[in-house]
Amino acid sequence: MANSDSKFVNKPGAFAEPVPSYAALSLELREHADDINTALLDLVVEQVAAYTDSANPEVLPQLERHLRDHGAVMADLIAGRKAEKLDFIQAHAESSARQRFPLEYLLHTYRCLNGFYVRWLHESILSGDTPGLNAPAVFASLTEAILDYTDRASQAATRHYLAQAQLLAAVSGDERALLLRILLEGYDESDGRVAGVLRRAGYLDGRRAFCVALARSVDPAEMLNPSRARRMADYITGLFDGMPGKQLVDVRNQHVTIIFSDTRRVSGWTAASASLASKIVPVLNKVGPAALIGISNDAPATATVPRAYREAQLALEAAHVSRRVVQFGQMSLQELMIRSSAGELMRVMPQWAEPFLSADQRSGGVLVATLKAYARASMNVLKAAAILGSHPNTVYARFDRVTRLTGLRPRKFADLTELLIVADCRGHC
Repeated sequence: MANSDSKFVNKPGAFAEPVPSYAALSLELREHADDINTALLDLVVEQVAAYTDSANPEVLPQLERHLRDHGAVMADLIAGRKAEKLDFIQAHAESSARQRFPLEYLLHTYRCLNGFYVRWLHESILSGDTPGLNAPAVFASLTEAILDYTDRASQAATRHYLAQAQLLAAVSGDERALLLRILLEGYDESDGRVAGVLRRAGYLDGRRAFCVALARSVDPAEMLNPSRARRMADYITGLFDGMPGKQLVDVRNQHVTIIFSDTRRVSGWTAASASLASKIVPVLNKVGPAALIGISNDAPATATVPRAYREAQLALEAAHVSRRVVQFGQMSLQELMIRSSAGELMRVMPQWAEPFLSADQRSGGVLVATLKAYARASMNVLKAAAILGSHPNTVYARFDRVTRLTGLRPRKFADLTELLIVADCRGHC
């Protein structure tokens, strides 16, 4: 018996001639496989909460089958046979990747597996009564064999999980890019291939509403760094986890581009739900102070998504550090008109525009600030002076200076409007 023990200790996990004691342990493991696997399953579920937190009904049945496969390998190891036919580890790792079951929890499962069988061996060998058996040596050798197996199993699972995840990411990225291009650039409705792509993605339901959002860093140069841009996209994706509807998120043209869609009505007889844009604004406000975001109005069909894309672009242009998230529907008509045609307007500016804007710049912006305060005060000089913290005579003096520069009278509505349009065009060009 001592010679057999010596052979076992020197060659853990590769036992050409198992002695009866090891064969008995292996037989015990097989005969009580149901009870042992049930106990192991209970332990893993208790230790790894992700299995019960998952909404996927396949996760627990797959786990149970996977643990049974490991149990059969453990019986072979204890009997002195090499662990072979380990394809089930690859299959389970790839399945976990496809189901987006986190790798860290899969590896935690293997740690539970290792600890469970080590404790089982302790109870079966050191706590048992096997005359003539060098129990400590056998326990140490079998424990080493199990540890070696679970270590190799964890490495194999990690390798196959990551390979499958990379493959899925590449395929998903290609699909995202294709869907974004089709939806944002428009498509020919008679193109059956394109219609098929949209139908499979669930975008051709006539009851759906769409909304486009664009996000970028306050510092545009950061969006040139692919990893930083991807981190922002992943963070925004995480904010919408568990929320109803669909989100198509990707980095496109140095912007994080998101197309939201959700059911706007259950049927033609039911009232439309609240606007999709108003639902996503509170969520996007959580992105943080380092991001600027523009959000479109709702689009009633895929054919109108390109228009929503343009709306999101205009809204993003209006965003700044003190107004980080801008919804297109909340922008004033004057702001929209100026932002849409500021370049054209600058080419037809009146002759007085340049002297007026230069004088305002030299004065530290007080001329334009006075005009804007007067407009906010509903053309009331006393209220405008209060807004500025100045004396009303100061306001009158600045109006006189504007008149000398431009020939326009700020106290006249038409002239005030023209002055403000010129001032706003300067800020948008």
